[in-house]
Amino acid sequence: MSAATTATASADIVSNVWKLVTEVGAQVRQGDVLAVLESMKMELPVHAPATGTVAEVLVAEGQIVQEGDPLVVIATADEGPAPV
Repeated sequence: MSAATTATASADIVSNVWKLVTEVGAQVRQGDVLAVLESMKMELPVHAPATGTVAEVLVAEGQIVQEGDPLVVIATADEGPAPV
């Protein structure tokens, strides 16, 4: 039995959304790059926190985000505890 859960990728620091690499409906694996932020002339990749389907993209390129702002929501399949 599985239930839908979500995982959210958030901004680590105040930054500019330089590039979106994903879109709603895309299949992603944990660790895939979802977006690239820019802060103080550094590029900061935002990685998928889980494997699943992109359910929401909450930002746009050029948008300024604050630390902790949600960027991308991923729908995951929670399979529950592993059998013993």
